[in-house]
Amino acid sequence: MNTARQPAAARTVTGWSIAGLVLLVPTVVVAWIAVLATYRGSRCLTYGEQCSSVPGEALYGCFWIALAAGLLALMWPRARWTGARIGVVLLQWGAQLTLGALILSGA
Repeated sequence: MNTARQPAAARTVTGWSIAGLVLLVPTVVVAWIAVLATYRGSRCLTYGEQCSSVPGEALYGCFWIALAAGLLALMWPRARWTGARIGVVLLQWGAQLTLGALILSGA
């Protein structure tokens, strides 16, 4: 598809969606490294003590929602319903940032 014919808003939304997808796994990895570097995180890893009370389903749910929303925003037709695409990208970033915050709250 010729990007010169796409509206600027559609290109911006696509860029934010791609950025979120590219940063999803590094967000999770860096957050887990930060948690495991703490005393509480190392106790949890080594002895199974003082582990986070955040349920794993919440973490998996946020991850899959962020991934699905990012892919949906990329597959959505660029010229149609730009407002809805913006909402999907906001959902993607909200789920991704919530995931990082939930992982870090276990520290």
